[in-house]
Amino acid sequence: MDTTDHVTEGDPLKTGEEGAESGTELKKTNWKEKLGVTKLTHWRTGIFFFSLFLCLTIVFAFSFVLPCPVRPQYLISWNRSFPDAATYDFLAIEDTSADKVLDVVFALKTTEATVNNTCDKAGLPSPCVFVMAVDGTDGKTLWERGLHPEFHWAQCGLQGDTGRSWDCLLSHSDTITAVLKHNGDIKWQQPQPAGLHTTVPVLSVPDLDGDKVGDVALVASDKTQTKLAFLSGETGVQIGSTVTLDSTETQKHLLHRTAQGSYYVLLQQDSGLYGLALWRIAAQAQAGMERNLKTDKDWEKSASAVSGLVPIYTSDPVRQVLRTQETSDRSNLLLVTANVVTLIDGKTLQQLWRFNTSSVLSEPSFGHFNKDGVLDVMVEEDVGNHTKKIVILDGTSGAALWELHLLAAPNSPRPASIHTTNFVSIFVFFGVVLSETNSTVPLIGDRRSYMLHPLYSQVLLESANVVDHVVAYKATLLERGRHAAYFSLTGPAAEGDGDTVVLSKRKLKQDVPDSRVVPVVSGGSSEADDVIKEAFNRLRFSDE
Repeated sequence: MDTTDHVTEGDPLKTGEEGAESGTELKKTNWKEKLGVTKLTHWRTGIFFFSLFLCLTIVFAFSFVLPCPVRPQYLISWNRSFPDAATYDFLAIEDTSADKVLDVVFALKTTEATVNNTCDKAGLPSPCVFVMAVDGTDGKTLWERGLHPEFHWAQCGLQGDTGRSWDCLLSHSDTITAVLKHNGDIKWQQPQPAGLHTTVPVLSVPDLDGDKVGDVALVASDKTQTKLAFLSGETGVQIGSTVTLDSTETQKHLLHRTAQGSYYVLLQQDSGLYGLALWRIAAQAQAGMERNLKTDKDWEKSASAVSGLVPIYTSDPVRQVLRTQETSDRSNLLLVTANVVTLIDGKTLQQLWRFNTSSVLSEPSFGHFNKDGVLDVMVEEDVGNHTKKIVILDGTSGAALWELHLLAAPNSPRPASIHTTNFVSIFVFFGVVLSETNSTVPLIGDRRSYMLHPLYSQVLLESANVVDHVVAYKATLLERGRHAAYFSLTGPAAEGDGDTVVLSKRKLKQDVPDSRVVPVVSGGSSEADDVIKEAFNRLRFSDE
């Protein structure tokens, strides 16, 4: 047998280098085997496939176990009729069913809301007041709550980030009632503060009694003075004593938060608009209750040393005050007087712009006509002879961006606007274009609704969808970023009279196919009517 000391002797076909390489590989292989590298590689492969199998198992298991979210099935339109009933100017749009879709809360005066829910069964005199919530998607009743008559006022949207579990506050008979919007349950009921016949709006104020729940303030005014009372948001019990704000009558009031985080109650009086710091009022109601409230140095510079009132606008009586709410920490004030619309800087109280009018018919609304990012103002102005003018004012300068004369049909809802994702808003208003009627006297049957698209401002989209006497009307988005619709509450012409009450919802785009394109300037738009209608159909809405 051949014995070799060298690789080349055992295998003469291999060169010395190849033999050396084979020897090296053999040494490497032996080294790997000694360290268990080969076994480690197999373990890694096994762990990888096991992990992959486990992940796929979890994914598929949860795909079948957890149901996919079901999108609400909207009805394009619906109507709810309530025979032999009366209703009130109260229409709140809230998410009462916690499905992220807005619902409708309103009030009726009737003997029964449904067959199984009557005033007699609730132990109430008949007819009584029913507060109801209906589903915004299909109009079905979500809950209904009977209350003692008579109905005075109601306000929802009071929950926010205040720690309160209830959302709506109602004044009826001699009682103040806090209602949970999700099921209609009563959180608390308290008698109306003595000698205080309050009006809306209710002021949602910070926590004053230290129970970590936001409180509320009620304001009342007679012909001689204006008073305010604080109520605990948790129990409804009055906090401290009733405070006299001023020795004169106040038509309306509003709570305003300044840029420095200080709260002021804005009082509309015959001599103008005045602000009174909330910390001043709280200190008068109960000593030490103002300790957590901030002071605004800019506003207090103008405060009266005697009354503490801060003059904001003193030229003539103020009819309406609206917040522009441009940002979360700063909001300017839009003031409406008998013949002026003016914007006041919310920080410096300086007048930013002024627009002279003959008379404002309704509360202005805000929207984006141009794309500068600043909210513009739509004003409905009475110009006499049964005629009104719709004017859109630039939010920055107050200059008129667009205007149109209409025949002022009676009982027309106030103008509204819906924001879109195209950085403009769709403006909605009511009346009759002058070129579309031969009559100079408006009739209810002549009332029509119009939609204005700022990118096609030479024309309007006219709908002849006419409703009866409108008690309340609101246009809004039912769901965040989608499904723009409007709600109308119709009933007897006189509030409280018995007749058929109808609550209806219509999708905003529903009227587009049957609407008519009406030119409002000479020549109208160069686009065809179908192109303009398609522009409305393609709109995507935004809640901004």
